[in-house]
Amino acid sequence: MPRATTALRATFLTLFPESLGPILQSSILGRGQKAGLLAVDTVDLRDFSTNKHRTVDDSPAGGGPGMILRVDVVAGALTALRARDPAVHVVAVDARGAPFAQRDARRLSQHAHVAFVCGRYEGIDARAFELVDEVLSLGDFVLTGGELPALAMFDAAARLVPGVLGNDASTTSESFSAVVLEERQYTRPVVFRGRAVPPVLLSGNHQDIAKARRKDSLTLTAKLRPDLFCARDKSKADDKLLVDERVPTLAPVASSGDDEDGT
Repeated sequence: MPRATTALRATFLTLFPESLGPILQSSILGRGQKAGLLAVDTVDLRDFSTNKHRTVDDSPAGGGPGMILRVDVVAGALTALRARDPAVHVVAVDARGAPFAQRDARRLSQHAHVAFVCGRYEGIDARAFELVDEVLSLGDFVLTGGELPALAMFDAAARLVPGVLGNDASTTSESFSAVVLEERQYTRPVVFRGRAVPPVLLSGNHQDIAKARRKDSLTLTAKLRPDLFCARDKSKADDKLLVDERVPTLAPVASSGDDEDGT
């Protein structure tokens, strides 16, 4: 459901709500909350345990190693959450989910309220996945819990909320926003350990700079992510850039140490 305001709310359903604070309160995410553009809260899954010992896990049915997060605990938390906000979009973070990509970040940023179910132990009772809207994975590797992937997904979505970055144009030229990697970038010092900033970036010719950046983006994508390069939106202009030897690809330029600039 698209939001009616510029704010994005995120709720993290977790066994370790205290572990999220340092990331959520710092840097851009922290400033976004202070500005009223982002809102964050946590739900302690142990509050929905069905026994006095606040147990949230149990041994796998049929035997096996580890412990499984109970479905009744997750269901109780989600029932309470949806009672407060029926429109909340719930994401379960799990290794079997669809790989998270920039398009998912953009899609999540359009919701008014996104909740992340952060698994632990050996996993979550499979019946719990029937209670969520989608299942996402950060990649083909296993972590000790779902908190880190959930934070990464929220960070990727939050920075797309208008005003959060301060300069909204920044998000339009980044890697993956146009299905290609971002070009190489430089700053001062102009020369560092015999490696100099490509001269075109210091030329002041904005047309040449734009061409060099686009060519570098394309060549880097072809080299590092051929899958993305093949999936990109193809154009004749890009084809010409790739074979135009007059346009540099923004590789560092070899330079003598005599002209090293520390400014």
